[in-house]
Amino acid sequence: MKRTKAWIYPAITALLAASAVGCSSGGTKKDDAAGTPPAGGTSSDANKTYTITGMRYVYGDVPGLDGRGLKMINEKFNVDYKPNLVPQGTYDEKLTATLASGTIPDVTLFQSGDLTGKFNKFAKQGAFTPLDEYIDQYPSLKRIPKFVLDQFRVNGKLYAIPQYYPKFGFTTIIRKDWLDNLGLKVPTSYEELKQVAIAFTKNDPDKNGKNDTYGMAIGKDVNPPFTQGAYWDPGAWYHKDEQGRFIPGLIGPGRKEIVTMLADLYKEGAITRDFATIDWANTNKEFYSGIAGIFIGTPRGMSQAYMDGLMKINPQAKFVHLEQFKAPDGSQGMTASSGFIGFEVISAEAGKDKGKVRRILGMLEAGRTFFPDDQKNEKNAAFDWLNGNVGTGYDMVDGKPVVRKETAPQGLYPLAYLPDGIAWPEKDSDVNYLSGYQEPLRQLAADIMKSYSTLKYYANPSNGIVSDTLISKGAELNKYLYDEQTKMIAGQRPISDWDKMVAEWKAKGGEQLIKEINAEIKIKDAKEGWN
Repeated sequence: MKRTKAWIYPAITALLAASAVGCSSGGTKKDDAAGTPPAGGTSSDANKTYTITGMRYVYGDVPGLDGRGLKMINEKFNVDYKPNLVPQGTYDEKLTATLASGTIPDVTLFQSGDLTGKFNKFAKQGAFTPLDEYIDQYPSLKRIPKFVLDQFRVNGKLYAIPQYYPKFGFTTIIRKDWLDNLGLKVPTSYEELKQVAIAFTKNDPDKNGKNDTYGMAIGKDVNPPFTQGAYWDPGAWYHKDEQGRFIPGLIGPGRKEIVTMLADLYKEGAITRDFATIDWANTNKEFYSGIAGIFIGTPRGMSQAYMDGLMKINPQAKFVHLEQFKAPDGSQGMTASSGFIGFEVISAEAGKDKGKVRRILGMLEAGRTFFPDDQKNEKNAAFDWLNGNVGTGYDMVDGKPVVRKETAPQGLYPLAYLPDGIAWPEKDSDVNYLSGYQEPLRQLAADIMKSYSTLKYYANPSNGIVSDTLISKGAELNKYLYDEQTKMIAGQRPISDWDKMVAEWKAKGGEQLIKEINAEIKIKDAKEGWN
């Protein structure tokens, strides 16, 4: 049986770039120095200078290739590292073109949505290096749960290294000061959320006497999906059809409810007007520039820099998160994640030299190193190096590391360039997500985390399964639904066409996909449902 995440909607990978200090919040014990390769290589390997090419996406400013952090990497690892850093909004296009060219970088970062398409296709073609023999040699790799690693096996071999992601996801956040100004309560349903969004558009919630605000910030591919429970999750196979088969959330009744709400809001001018074309970075800016009042948040990955920008514009801004809504079937809780957010591969060409593979893995290990809070300071040489040294890449303020705002575009720290900057802790609870935030983001994250600790989580039955149709047509089927649902929201196709849209999707391969995924679910040994 083939395993991977069977239905992946556009990845909400982060609210923006995590700061350098924040990225290193998660990895190994103190004596596991960042980037120290394990034993096993030959002395000639250690003395050899490798030229290593890389490709990954970047949120926010792209650092220059003459940055201090890049020079620090080259010196530490005895490499000539040549990273291709691409803005996240254009990464899919650039990666597709790179793979099609036949010249694959030595180490490449894929987005989570690439797992069932690009990754499987090129892994089967022999484009990547099997990594099974290296896993036990690196502390952060040894920590990856088997169920996560198994999603990256093709014909039994492991071809990728997943980036850490906890089981929780995103929830809706709202400008609390705007609610208070209008005398509104925190929404507990989509109908209440819709009314708040309309009020934010029509009733001058910031009280500046201008018509310059609106409700929800949203971008292309209906992103974020504003999922307030597994019932509405477009990525969860939660609902069943009349035959008792699981179906993808993108065609389920929960999705129809959200699309209907968004269509109503579009008519009112209460969502981003050019949502059909706006990329993720600019969607963030709609909220963090103080124009929109509703967006998403999570304890991990929110941008302190963006929040700082908003607080300069609106110093009085306050925020509140929404609890998961109670669904029509009585359930209340969110879908558990598949345990990763992105993943790296090493090319087959690079894999011909095991010394080069070890050098790459050493670089990966550096960025994946976890530091407890009491080790995040200049006394810890590994932490200090990763973050560009105290006084240059970051400052210690009240005993806590704070990234210097000017360091990101200048590339003053290694984490700006390393192939992976997401640390892997021994367990989720080891990570103090609040340490990288300042107020009011810290309190918002704390409130969300407290809420998440009491939630029920739905184990998506499609996790770990891939089918032939998903590989060959998955991206096409996804795109069809996103395009048609975008038309419905924009008023170019009626909501009453929902069943017709589903029938069209099934005729394009969706029916076969449902059959294949359900056949695998029946023989899958993992326990699914609420826990």
